[in-house]
Amino acid sequence: MDIGKRIKNLRIKKNLTQEELGERTDLSKGYISQLERNLSSPSLETFFSILNVLGCSPKDFFDEAVSDQRVVYPQEEQMGYVDEELKYEIQWLVNESNEKEMEPVLLKLYEKGEFKKFPPSLSETFGYVLEGKVIVQLGRHTYRATKGDTIYFHASEEHQILNDCSGVSELLLVATESYL
Repeated sequence: MDIGKRIKNLRIKKNLTQEELGERTDLSKGYISQLERNLSSPSLETFFSILNVLGCSPKDFFDEAVSDQRVVYPQEEQMGYVDEELKYEIQWLVNESNEKEMEPVLLKLYEKGEFKKFPPSLSETFGYVLEGKVIVQLGRHTYRATKGDTIYFHASEEHQILNDCSGVSELLLVATESYL
């Protein structure tokens, strides 16, 4: 196992610079750099301090299975929900996406369907219209998108997506801050 690389990957996942990790562990940026390049080995006390700041247990640090990144999410693991009142269906494409930075979903809006209203947030939303036509209401503004169009907005105002055709509209949506 490449201990330095593992420390670096954990630090990056926590969005910390070498300097920030050093400040939180009373170590210098240079020493963190040496550790990450395997030019130096930490004492046990220092190692445990680094792991504490990075939010990782020693067991998880050395568990190869935990350190491997999951890349493929089989279709049978996807979860769905149907709202018959609002006439939409949502399918979460990554079953653990609420623990990640992005949440990809398929959204199907039936005739006169509307996705629930969302309050303002720090989230960003990307959408790709796979089928039909949709309306995006963002604050007091209304935007229309049709098959093949891309949607992208900051969710800083109340927002909602509605079907704008007599058939079914379908979108691929990816939101940050896991608010779907």
